[in-house]
This record gives sequence, structure tokens and C-alpha cells, in this order.
Amino acid sequence: MKRHGSPPGLYVEALIRADLDELWEHTQEPALHQRWDLRFTEIDYLPAVPGEPQGFRYATRVLPFLAVAGTGVSAGERRRPDGTRTSALRFASSHPLSLLAEGSGYWRYVPTGDGVRFLTGYDYRPRWGRFGVLADRAVMRPLMGWATAWSFDRLRLWLERGITPERGLAHGVGEVVGRALCVAAAWGLGGPVAALAVAVLALVVPPLPGTPAARRCLRTPSGRVRAPRLLDTLTAPEGGTARRTATAKEQHA
Repeated sequence: MKRHGSPPGLYVEALIRADLDELWEHTQEPALHQRWDLRFTEIDYLPAVPGEPQGFRYATRVLPFLAVAGTGVSAGERRRPDGTRTSALRFASSHPLSLLAEGSGYWRYVPTGDGVRFLTGYDYRPRWGRFGVLADRAVMRPLMGWATAWSFDRLRLWLERGITPERGLAHGVGEVVGRALCVAAAWGLGGPVAALAVAVLALVVPPLPGTPAARRCLRTPSGRVRAPRLLDTLTAPEGGTARRTATAKEQHA
């Protein structure tokens, strides 16, 4: 895992024109979080322990009857002197089918005159040895970056325009199907050259305003990025490599 202060492995940032408290609630409340975040199917808080960070359980359904689960701990700073907010987490999964063995990350909420800069930085350690490292670089890491950005824009549409995550997903699936049908029609009418031209257009033309799109999010930080010191107060669950004493109190809404 990366040390405190090093650049995150993955970075995503979105400008969300919404109330800070509303954004905090939709990202910190598990029932709301799991609706917009494509990376998770279920998120549940574990019973709270006084004076300790909040434990949680997460699961991602990869097949209709198979879910990969893990646990984690999180802590939040809802009120900071500079007006920003921060939350941090560490997570781990002992499931043998989980490529992500353990990881850590954070969310920052930075109010601006035009909304809230909502950003995340996170990284993780893959399992399965050398094969896992190669699979992570080739498939998992690009997929995780895309899914995070797509989810952030899905959340933005929910808060800014009232488009629920379920409707956002339907819009996304509908556009993909529609563009695929256009490519198929071009193939039938004009052959492979016409189909290739339409396929290129389908990839280049931006999604409709009401459809979530990862391309609307910033994927590279504009300056130097430092992980919050809050992250160093958390201990990795399930035998993770980090062994720090948890001292920060949970301040989630």
C-alpha cells in the first residue's frame, strides 16, 4: 500500500452543484450510497463500538448467485476549520475470488462558489500473485477507475437533476443498446466500412445530458495530492498489513 502523502493509485473528481449536507448524506448513508455506486451491491454498517471507527461490510454481486464480500473501517471529519469535509476508509476481503485483497482510500468535499468538488483517491493490493498483478493492470484497475467516475456522475445527476440512480442506469443501458443497433443497421445497409464509421461516431459522440458518463469527471489531479492524515488512524481489517491504532472518532451523519 502507498504511504501517507504519496499520490493515490486511482483518482476521480466531480463538481456537484448541490448542498454540502445533502451530498454528505448521500455518500455516507449506506442505503443511499449503494444505490449510486456501481462498485457495490450492498453496504451495511456493523454494530458501532464506542470510541472506535465505524465498521462496515460490503458486497459486490459478480454473478446472479455469487457475491464477493469484505469488511472495512471508516472515519469522517464532518467539520474542518477550512470548511471542507473528509472521510477515510480501509477495507479487505478474504474471499478467494476477490482480486482486491486490501486497500484504502478517502473522499474529500471541497465547497466552492459553483458547487462542491467531490473527489476520491484510493489504491489497493491485488492477490493471486503475478497473475493478479497483470490482471489488475490490464482489466481491473481501468474498470475500477471507469466505474468510480461513472458512479460519481450518476450521483451528480441524482442531486442536480433528480434523476434517480435507477433511471440513470436505465438511460445508460438504453443508450448503449441504441448505439449498438445503429452500428448493426449501418452494417446491414452499408457493410463493414459504414459500420466502422458509425461505431467510431458512437464512441465519440457524448452521452445525452441525462445519462451518466465517466468522461465528465476529472481522472487526473490538477496538482499534488496528499492523502488525509485521518487515514493513518485506521487499522486494516481482516489481517491487513497496516497496524495502526484507531484514535479518530467516527463523525458520520
